[in-house]
Order: sequence, then C-alpha cells, then structure tokens
Amino acid sequence: MKALLKRLASAPGGRRAKWLVLFGWIVVAVALGPLAGKLGEVEDTGPNAFLPRGAESAAVNTELEKFRTDEVMPVVVVYSADRPLAAGDRAAAESDRRAFAPHVAEGRQLSPVLPSDDGRALMVVVPLSDELGDRVAEIRDIAGANAPPGLDVAVGGPAGSLMDQVAVFDTLDATLMIATGLVVAVLLLITYRSPVLWLFPLLAVGFAAVLTQVCTYLLAKYAGLPVDPQSAGILMVLVFGVGTDYALLLIARYREELHRHEDRHTAMRLALRHSGPAILASAGTIAVGLACLSLADINSSRSLGLVGAIGVVCGFLAMVSVLPALLVIAGRWVFWPFVPRHGTPVRKAVTVWSRIGAAVARGPRRAWLLSAGVTGVLALSAFGINMGLTQSEMFQDKPESVVAQEQISAHYPSGASDPAKIVTNAAQAGAVRAAAAQVPGVARVDAGDRTPDGELATLSVVLEDAPDSDAAKDTVDALRSAVDDVAGADALVGGTTAQTLDTQRAADRDLRTVIPVVLLVVLLVLVWLLRAIVAPVLLLATVVLSYFAALGASNLLFEHVLGFAGVDWSLPLMGFVFLVALGIDYNIFLMHRVREESQRLGLARGVLEGLTTTGGVITSAGVVLAATFAVFAGLPLVTMAQMGTIVGIGVLLDTFLVRTVLVPALALDLGRWFWWPGRLFRAGARAEAGADRSAPAGRATERV
Repeated sequence: MKALLKRLASAPGGRRAKWLVLFGWIVVAVALGPLAGKLGEVEDTGPNAFLPRGAESAAVNTELEKFRTDEVMPVVVVYSADRPLAAGDRAAAESDRRAFAPHVAEGRQLSPVLPSDDGRALMVVVPLSDELGDRVAEIRDIAGANAPPGLDVAVGGPAGSLMDQVAVFDTLDATLMIATGLVVAVLLLITYRSPVLWLFPLLAVGFAAVLTQVCTYLLAKYAGLPVDPQSAGILMVLVFGVGTDYALLLIARYREELHRHEDRHTAMRLALRHSGPAILASAGTIAVGLACLSLADINSSRSLGLVGAIGVVCGFLAMVSVLPALLVIAGRWVFWPFVPRHGTPVRKAVTVWSRIGAAVARGPRRAWLLSAGVTGVLALSAFGINMGLTQSEMFQDKPESVVAQEQISAHYPSGASDPAKIVTNAAQAGAVRAAAAQVPGVARVDAGDRTPDGELATLSVVLEDAPDSDAAKDTVDALRSAVDDVAGADALVGGTTAQTLDTQRAADRDLRTVIPVVLLVVLLVLVWLLRAIVAPVLLLATVVLSYFAALGASNLLFEHVLGFAGVDWSLPLMGFVFLVALGIDYNIFLMHRVREESQRLGLARGVLEGLTTTGGVITSAGVVLAATFAVFAGLPLVTMAQMGTIVGIGVLLDTFLVRTVLVPALALDLGRWFWWPGRLFRAGARAEAGADRSAPAGRATERV
C-alpha cells in the first residue's frame, strides 16, 4: 500500500502519467462544470439557516409553516419628522396607503395609518407574500415619490430587512471572486517576478474551485449538507487562499530540485515526495479542524465548517495533481526570466532569513521571551471586547430598513415593527395571552391566526424595547417562563429577539464544545507529523497565543479605527477555528523542513536551515492568505468584515513573528528536548554523549 501511494503521489511528475492527470481534470471540469453553477439552487435561505439547531425560536419558525400555504412577511413604512405632523403629512401617508393596496397578500388586510403618541410619526404595515423583492422595491418607490418637504420616509420591517440582506448576498459571490482573483494575481506576480508562472497556480485554483462547487452542490442536494449564502461566499476565498499557499510551497521545492537535477520529471517527483507530507498534514489539519464545527449548534457555523472542509480537500487534490502536471508539461521556461539551471546554487549564501536566523541563534531565550511578550500584550486587549451587535450595527453603511427601525424605536414601542411570536395550543390561547400580558416589558398582546385544523394558534407580542436590545431579551426570558406555566399550552416563544437570544447562548455553548476538540485534533496531527510531544504542544500554544493577540489587535482596530460598536457573537469561535487551523499551517511547513534538515545537519543547524529555506515561501504564502481574507474587510456586512480582519491579522502575526522568531527560538533554546521523546531527541542525546566522551578530562569534569 505504501508503495502504491508513493507511485500515485509521483504520478503528476511522470513522463506519461502527467498527460493522464491533466486529461482527467479537463474531463472532470467539462463534464461536471455545469453543476458548479447550480450551487445557489441548494443554498438554505430559510429562517432557520443562521439559528441554532433545536432552539425554541427555530421550532417556532417550523410551527409557523403550518399556519399558511404561502409565506407572508410584513413591510413597515414609517413617516417621521422633527416637528408635529401636519394634515398634509397624513394625507400623503393615506395616499400612499391606497397605492400599497394592490401589493397586499391575498387574504390579508392592510393596516390603517397608525400615528405615534408624540404626534411626530405615522406607520403603515403592508403584509406581503410572493415576489418580495419586486414588491418591496415598488413600495419604496411609492413611499418616496410624493413626500412633503420635511417628512422623512423609510421602508423596513422584516420584509425590508430581508431584502436589504439579500441585496448584499446577491453580489457577494461575484465581488469576492473578482477581488480575490485580482489580489492573488497581483501578489503572485510580485512573488515570482515572472510574466508566466503566476498563471499556473491560478489555473490550478480554477480547477479546484470547479470541483469544490460541484462536490458541495451534490452533497447539499443528495446528502443534506447545509449550505447558506455566507458559507458559499467564504468558500471560494478559502479555496483561493489555501490553494495558493500549497502552490507556493510546491513550486518553491520544485525550483530547488531543478537546481539539483537536470531532468524536470525527477525534480517534480522529489518535490512532491519532500513537500507532499507537509501539504497533506496542513490540508488534513485545516479540513478536520473546520469539520469540528459540525459539533456546533448554530447552523451557519456548521455549514461554514463542513463546506470549508470540502474546499480545502479539493484545493489539496488540485495542487498535488494538476498543478505539478501543468508545470512539468510546460518545462523550465515558466520561471522566465529567473529560470533555475541545473548545477547552479539554489539561493544566495546570505539572505534576509539567514540573517534573522543568526540573530535568533545569538540569543534564543531573549528572542522567544520578547516575541511572546509582544503577542501577550496584544492579547490583553481581547479581554475588553464588547460582545454583540444590534441589527442597526450589522451593516457598515445603514440600509433603509435599519433607518426605519430607528424611527420606529424613537416614536413607537420599539418592538412594534417586529413583535415576538407565540405558538400555542388553541384551547389555551386565552390563558397564554393573559399570562403574556402580565410580563413586565410587554406593551400589548394581539391575537393571531389558527391552523386550518384549529389545533394551534399564534399570538403577537409587542415589546416595549427594541427587538435586539438587552432589555427585550430579558423580557423574552420572562415571557417564556410565564407561558411555560400555562398547563397544557405547550407554548413556544420566537421572533427576532428570541432568535438573537438563542444564538447568543448557542455561541457560548459552541465555544466550550468545539474549541477543545479542535485543539485535540490539531495536536494529534502534529504528533503524527513531527513524531514528538513537546514540539506539538509548544506549537499549538504559540498558535493559541497568536489567536488571542489577533483578537486583541482586531478589537483595538474595531473600536478606535473602524468604529464598530462591538464584535459579533460568532466571531470568537469562527476566528479561533480558522486561525488555529490556518495558523498551524506555517508551523507545519517550517517544522517539517526543520525536522528533515535536522536529521541531516544536526539540531541547531537544522533549525536555521529550515528557517532559511522556507522563509521566503512561507512569508509569501502568509501575505497571500492574509490578503485574500482582507477582501472581507470591504464588505458591507460587519460580521464578514470582522472575520476578514481577525484572520488577516492573525495570519500576519503567525507569518512574521510566531513562525519567524518565536518557534525557531524555542527550538534552539530547548535543543533536543524540543523533540522529546522522538528520534531526534534520542539522536541529540547520542550526539551529546559522544561529545562528552571526546572532550578532555578537565572539560568533561567541569561539564559534569
């Protein structure tokens, strides 16, 4: 089996096999390519896509499906002014209300024009069913057409908010693909300084992207894989990022071997043999780490983890098969104008990385204490994070639905536009309504619909506070306790506030559940790769420290530069999984090479040689990966901007500080104990024993 795997791994560098590999990928791309465009058809855009599985608010959404044969969602039109409203203002609202009538869902009633108690606002609730996008757009056109001077009009409510979010995700995939492709292309051009070579990684990433989308579509359609618009958007960025990283590592090792071997096929087989285990370990670590998110309760976290794992596996397959085949078929000329010639030096005798290594070697303990201190100081800022974002804080630029909610909160009971929902047994609906009305923080309770069989009933609960406020969450908790006490009601409380509350609590549970599993999985992969215990534990500790430093640095940026009001509840877990999985990437690349060189040169020289040989490629890979995630920072959704920021900062910290200074310094300071209890530890012990035996008696006695 081992021999078979070795032959398969070296096939892309074979004289005949390279053509078979390329032909196979072309067949896959042509035959399955049409399926790649269907990924949007299986995306879950339902009300539970971003909620915790098993949450009470999600159960309410499921029960509400029994009340209707079509989806009814209200849009709320708010007319407001900083003065008492005049008769002309009300006339304009009444005129708009009549124009809204053709858009009302069948069987539903248009609300009257509802004045606020302070006399400065009017509100109209329009229930919609089908073609929400077109109808919301038309209502916005009607409402904004004839407003008198001084009267502000905003269209929001659940339907308006949904359409604003859909508008973001409609252009998300295309925006991310174009921006990521341009960023990667520019960075590859700078890295390789070749007008040709940069095309090959991008071409291989293209193959990987097609395979990723096809696999995701098929698994979503036939195996129930959860896919939502957010995970689908992040998927392509992840494939670009990790795929380019693996390409950089493989091409760097291939270039080295071209200097040593005249036959490019031999050079590629050796490059795959030497770099393949590190790439496999990296892909395995990231894929398994992301797959651990399947243990999360929040559906969007589970979706992102499982979909991301598929993308990493497909990226790995493309980079160790079609990319080597393309490079060998093309020949050495793809490196022009810096073509690696057989027999010439692999690199200059002195490089920036050799200088850094020499500086670290002169005082390894001082180096790792200083670098650990820097990351530790940054990590302190992580303890002052303000967790949670309200609906109005979820967008970098306020959409119209957020403006409408702010106006509603200013002039009406804040929950008027988005009341909590209670689903209860119809026989106990009266008792549940009476119990709910007694809860502090409830403005009023309105009767709702009944199912066709008359078994279930709904109640609409208007809260006094804004739906995403802490006070509203406390009211929902009290509301749930109150209706639970009604015997035989089996009442469930849902709605926007309940969803926010359930998501917040599920995020806390997910942190406690997923993080220990991810740490254990990554540790086991490192133990397998490095054949040691101390080194994997220390490497994992450095990545965790780097995560907290990235979280702290990001928090400073969010608070003092970008002006974000807080951090989304999902960010700590998502950031941890991505940074531990991706951050350990570079330590794997470095330490795999250090282990290889240490077996040949000895422990101390092996560390310096590993740092020198991998410095350029790992730095390039880190910059590319950080830049791809930095694309998120320009998106209108604060959650995705925060994700891109923390991953980008974390990767840069790993690249320039942790992998360059902290890890080599620890390895040099601990010496052979860094590799305990593996073969390098034992070899170091034998080398020390031999040195003691060969030393003069006086020095040996002094040493003891």
